Amino acid sequence: MARGSSRRGKRKSGWLIKGLAVLALVIGIGAAWLWWDTQHWRPDEGAYPDQGVEISASDGVVNFRTLRALGAGFAYLHASDGEGAQDPAFTANLRSAREAGLQVGAIHRFDPCRPADKQSANFVTMVPRDTDLLPPVIALTRDAATCEARINEAAVESELMTLANQIENHEGKPVILKIGPEFEAQYGLAGRIERQLWLVRTRLLPDYGGRPWLIWTANEAMVVDGADEPLRWLVVRS
Repeated sequence: MARGSSRRGKRKSGWLIKGLAVLALVIGIGAAWLWWDTQHWRPDEGAYPDQGVEISASDGVVNFRTLRALGAGFAYLHASDGEGAQDPAFTANLRSAREAGLQVGAIHRFDPCRPADKQSANFVTMVPRDTDLLPPVIALTRDAATCEARINEAAVESELMTLANQIENHEGKPVILKIGPEFEAQYGLAGRIERQLWLVRTRLLPDYGGRPWLIWTANEAMVVDGADEPLRWLVVRS
């Protein structure tokens, strides 16, 4: 009896091990599929016919004609950052995107530690006054926690509004605010500043702005032909 019980126990243990191995394999295959699908996913063009990309120098060499063939109708290009940093690929990307037939807009990354006047001066030295450009974008991702001098939330909002007005005077169009979820959680500006919103959330509709968005980064790391690195894929609300 003891030997029989031992053999039955070993058989059960063997089946359990095999079952766990199969389960692990299924989970692994599912995770691999999800990883691949996320890299290549974008919203249906029937729901969002106006789609595009966000590009910076860190994306490496980009073939805008290929992106156009894949369904991108516009490109937002990083141009300037704070009071002095500039994207070295902006001018070349602007020319290449236009040659490929894409509409183009420029992005400035807001630095809450630096004065608005110097930031707008940085932007206008990079971005031409051109009525064919899409509305300019101010990207809000940094908070003031790392500033050398303490800057309160009211001062951040004030400098942002000054910067927005100065960029608008240069471009002749209202800015769009690209607000990251952490920045919005810190400052809650989406509901207080009357500008169109650009929100970010891969695969899921973003709701942290508290009101309708104009642009959505639907995939923050989409792998596409024509780019060295994964790109940010965008859609516009119809």
